[in-house]
Amino acid sequence: MMLADNRTFFAPVTYILTGIPGTEESHVWMAIPFCLMYVTTLFGNSLLLFIILTEQSLHEPMYLFVSMLAVADLLLSTTTVPKMLAVFWFRAGEITFVGCLTQMFFIHVSFIAESAILLAMAFDRYVAICNPLRYTTVLTKSVIGKMGLAVITRSFCIIFPLILLTKQLNFCRNNLLPHTYCEHMILARLACDDIKIHVWYGVAVAILVIGLDIMLIAVSYGLILRAVFRLPSKDARLKALRTCGSHLCVILMFYVPAVFSSLAHQFGHIIPGYIVNLLANLYVLIPPMLNPIVYGVTTKEILKRVINVFYLCWSRCSMLS
Repeated sequence: MMLADNRTFFAPVTYILTGIPGTEESHVWMAIPFCLMYVTTLFGNSLLLFIILTEQSLHEPMYLFVSMLAVADLLLSTTTVPKMLAVFWFRAGEITFVGCLTQMFFIHVSFIAESAILLAMAFDRYVAICNPLRYTTVLTKSVIGKMGLAVITRSFCIIFPLILLTKQLNFCRNNLLPHTYCEHMILARLACDDIKIHVWYGVAVAILVIGLDIMLIAVSYGLILRAVFRLPSKDARLKALRTCGSHLCVILMFYVPAVFSSLAHQFGHIIPGYIVNLLANLYVLIPPMLNPIVYGVTTKEILKRVINVFYLCWSRCSMLS
């Protein structure tokens, strides 16, 4: 449809993901560490899930939340990285509009879900340290199941309206997406419509959802630290802090890159575009890769089972040889 201002609106069919603009000559080489990180992510999170689900003694609230986090990490990385590698190695950046919306949906749902899971884990640590006698009665398997359902429902309800809003946009610019995956604002900026509602919706989600999650996590850990430093024994304090150490590392790995990536998008006119895109790519690669490593190394119960799995594999290989 041709309008008075000579803009042609069209229904987008296919988009082209161009990778990281300004680094085209390095795409092949950049994909190698990205691929290694993705393989590590798949192996680490799958192994973590296998150990938690098959080991009856690990069917406790903390480990069940860790397994939820592993699922969210697998979803986030698998939604983005294979297409990213296809763009880098084969220049296969074509993606349908429906495929782009689908990818965008799962990326943002994974992010919102992971934030909620981290909040649930903070609550788990609060109950375990501040009310240990009520731990088994408060966090029953039924309650954990309902919390998992609430995580999924919340994520869907927050992101689905965003998909509907994006689907209603009229597009009149080129179909080149200067990214390795479909991100909401990058796609919305190609539209000729006013996208203020998209901007404000993103701000509202960042403040009212992610900001609230961060605030509640901070409150939980403030109460935890107050309880820990009231413990009479130094050994008891160190033990309590160790149980929270791995979770705090994961929280920092999740929120710090997200904040930097968000700020980079906001100040894109100051920061070079390839740095903004690189940060966005590392965000979907590094936390999912490091999360199982952190829990595997810092949690004795998981580390013991990981060692047992590798020992059994080595023993069987030795017998076959």
